[in-house]
Amino acid sequence: MFPAWKSLAVILCIFLLGLSLLEQVIIYNIGLIPSKYYKVLGTKDKDGFKNQTVIAVLLILAEAFIKSSILYVGGVLYIAWRGNLSKALHSLYFKDTLYYQMNNIDKTVDNPDQRITQDVDKLCNQFSLILIPLIISPFLIGYYIYQAAKSTGYLGPVSVFVFFIVATVINKFLMSPVVRYFYYQEQKEGDFRFKHMQLRVNAESAAFYSCGTIEEKKTNEKLQSLLSVQHKLIQREYLLNFSIKAADYLGSILSYVAIAVPIFLGTYDGIKPADLSALISKNAFVTIYLISCFTTLIDLSTKLTDVAGAAHRIGQLLETLGTLQDQQNEHYGFVQTVGEDHYTEADINLVPRVIPPAEEELVEASDLQSGTAAFRVDNLTYGPPKSSVILCRNLSFQLECGVNVLVTGDSGCGKSSLLRVINRLWPSVTGHIDSFLPAEPKNILYLPQKPYFTNGSLREQIMFPLTDEHFVPGDEKMYEYLDKVGLKGVVERTGGLDAGQNWNWYNELSPGEMQRLSFVRLFYHKPAFAILDEATCQVNHNMEDILYTFCAELNITVLSVGHRSSVRKYHDLELQLDGVGGWSLTPITDNVINP
Repeated sequence: MFPAWKSLAVILCIFLLGLSLLEQVIIYNIGLIPSKYYKVLGTKDKDGFKNQTVIAVLLILAEAFIKSSILYVGGVLYIAWRGNLSKALHSLYFKDTLYYQMNNIDKTVDNPDQRITQDVDKLCNQFSLILIPLIISPFLIGYYIYQAAKSTGYLGPVSVFVFFIVATVINKFLMSPVVRYFYYQEQKEGDFRFKHMQLRVNAESAAFYSCGTIEEKKTNEKLQSLLSVQHKLIQREYLLNFSIKAADYLGSILSYVAIAVPIFLGTYDGIKPADLSALISKNAFVTIYLISCFTTLIDLSTKLTDVAGAAHRIGQLLETLGTLQDQQNEHYGFVQTVGEDHYTEADINLVPRVIPPAEEELVEASDLQSGTAAFRVDNLTYGPPKSSVILCRNLSFQLECGVNVLVTGDSGCGKSSLLRVINRLWPSVTGHIDSFLPAEPKNILYLPQKPYFTNGSLREQIMFPLTDEHFVPGDEKMYEYLDKVGLKGVVERTGGLDAGQNWNWYNELSPGEMQRLSFVRLFYHKPAFAILDEATCQVNHNMEDILYTFCAELNITVLSVGHRSSVRKYHDLELQLDGVGGWSLTPITDNVINP
């Protein structure tokens, strides 16, 4: 939230503190206005009344201006904090594949999207409202204790202090369960929102099942779980709010009790009635404002529960991201040497054993020759993370230039899992993977089983994962590739390469169109190697032939996962997995593809 001493957030905090202190000076003078009116009216001072009215109007206008400025600067500070904190979280969340690890493997943190969006917003907004009052309250309390002691002696400030201590102890006892249930409420809010998002993303699939009734039931279950927690939260807030309001109103009569003691003891018997009225009014303001300073801290306890709950969730997210990052930094480059017959269930939980190649060993795609490898898999044993299941043992093969490899096997045998391990999304149990190319789209590109499209124009979908800053003019090639895969109509529907900025591509494209657009992306980058996970399962055989044939024309070596027998003819080797640890690598002798 404070990235540097000279950051905007620090400057705004200092400026806000100055405005708040200036406001307190104005408030003090406004608080003395009634006592001064008592005096000029009691003595029938007409000129003094006119002067006092002018001063009062000016003070009130000044307070209105200062208060508005404080609210404005506080709003700007809230925005600055939210920007700083969100960007800091993004820098961790999107680093390497931590977002994948957190959402698919680790799952220590629930609803990370909610924590980054809603919890950060709530934390920054509430904190901008309570920070300055928390800072200046001790100074205000000290000053008004001094002013109260001048009017009532030690009795006034001591009674206020005792009153505050009792109220604070009670509120602290009542606050703890509120913080706990606020945390639960945010968790249930995330679950409820995710259920709606799940249906929104998969609306068409759900509609084909006509499953509105069952989805309504399941969504209402999430809603009811949320409402149950909210009900428990407001029950606990009820006692806290009662305690806070009671403290506020009981404090309002404490000033008169404190000043009554010296009056009844005769301390002020010698002063005039008008001066006594002014004294009572001034003391009432000082004592009430002193109580207000204490009760402000009590009132802030309600907002502090929101801040504490949101801060706990964000802190847990930061801690988990840091732990995952430390694990990656610690273990990347480490080779697991556990033998095939000596692994345990605990070994499954180790992070990926991927050896980054030395810098001098890296080969650029433009320098590739036949037989040059993209990566080598050596004695690899792997299975699902945090599971004792082994899908494949001691696998060894390499993907080399000009030799297309087809990975086959029954569903669930570990074909897609192998790609996850190769791409360092999943850990391995034993063995390692040597990479010989920089991890760039021009060298090796993955087409996952479910195509991914970001928000943005058609050009951005084709260029992905590169951005505009990497753009090389080539509209003709983009149009050529779109036409080759039969997506010329998509260009017309979007209005061009740079239109369709607000499109939801998953709603606008059919599954087959999404797969074809993924191949346009592949052709645009022209990598030396491509890894295709069921990348043509949604297109017809004729289009499949066009896609694979054009990959060969562009000299793209492919590693494919597929069930279709029609894809065999585009490959040279078959890596077959049996799902229980066994594997075989054999030449494909029935290759009948035409040159």
